[in-house]
Amino acid sequence: MKILVSGSAGFIGYHLVSGLTTNIKNTVIGIDSVNGYYSTKVKKLRLKILKQKKNFNFKKINLENTKKLEIVIKNFQPDTVFHIAGQPGVLYSFKNPLSYKKNNINATKNLSLICKKYKIKKFIFASSSSVYGDQKKFPIKENFKKNPKNYYAKTKLKCEQIVKKIFNKSDTEYMIYRFFTVYGPLGRPDMFIHKFLNSIKKDKRIYLHNNGMNYRDFTYVDDLIKILTLTMKKIPSDKILNICRSNPIKTTRLVNLINKIYGNNTNKIINTGFVKGEMLKTHGSNKLLKKNFKNLKFTNLDFGLKKTIAAYKKFNY
Repeated sequence: MKILVSGSAGFIGYHLVSGLTTNIKNTVIGIDSVNGYYSTKVKKLRLKILKQKKNFNFKKINLENTKKLEIVIKNFQPDTVFHIAGQPGVLYSFKNPLSYKKNNINATKNLSLICKKYKIKKFIFASSSSVYGDQKKFPIKENFKKNPKNYYAKTKLKCEQIVKKIFNKSDTEYMIYRFFTVYGPLGRPDMFIHKFLNSIKKDKRIYLHNNGMNYRDFTYVDDLIKILTLTMKKIPSDKILNICRSNPIKTTRLVNLINKIYGNNTNKIINTGFVKGEMLKTHGSNKLLKKNFKNLKFTNLDFGLKKTIAAYKKFNY
């Protein structure tokens, strides 16, 4: 099978390509602009590992460059396109909203239109739990009213609308997944777990927003990749699904778990107030997901953290 993955130098894109290329019958092209939103050191490390795969080819392309993008898709003619690329980060969306418009909205529209033109069979889009914003009822179901609290979340919701509009009644089957706080080895350094690990390593202060009272529904990356891979065989009848463990953890407890696994006893923790744009709690329902994918099992948080911390120490990134 021929597969194209956008955002292949990113955290989730890297793990998806790693999983797909274990099957020698798959040929995978990864595209990524390798921008500097966070350190390119870890992005280059991921690509270095991926380039050792014989059935993987990398193209450095910005999704706003429709000419280069169309050439790749026209020549490669993928069976499935995974659109994982996007500008992440809640706080940065207040500082540089234009980056989110270009890398999320414009990029998704460009890729979707080209895929429709060349009648790509399957288009799978990575959305975010942030589209829900703060909710009063939990767990959050897919049909709950959307309440995006920041520009990043608003662009992801807009991208969902673009995907539905472009592929509705087309030759391309589409699927939209809302990811809930994905973590794992070689994760993003701007996310809490890796920021915390860096603070331990460098003996620096770590700030706990909302006094560490936020709740996050962490999803181990391998669980996510398994679901994405299964989607290539059959697109679920429900076109929008949460991917989550449906078992949130409070930040203060997460800190204790990381300290225990890492073997750290000397944190410089600074409790801070509520941060604008951040969600207080993410707790998704995976009932519909389990209905579409039978016998799903989710990785225990302790095990996932051990794997994440081991990779952090090994690669020293």
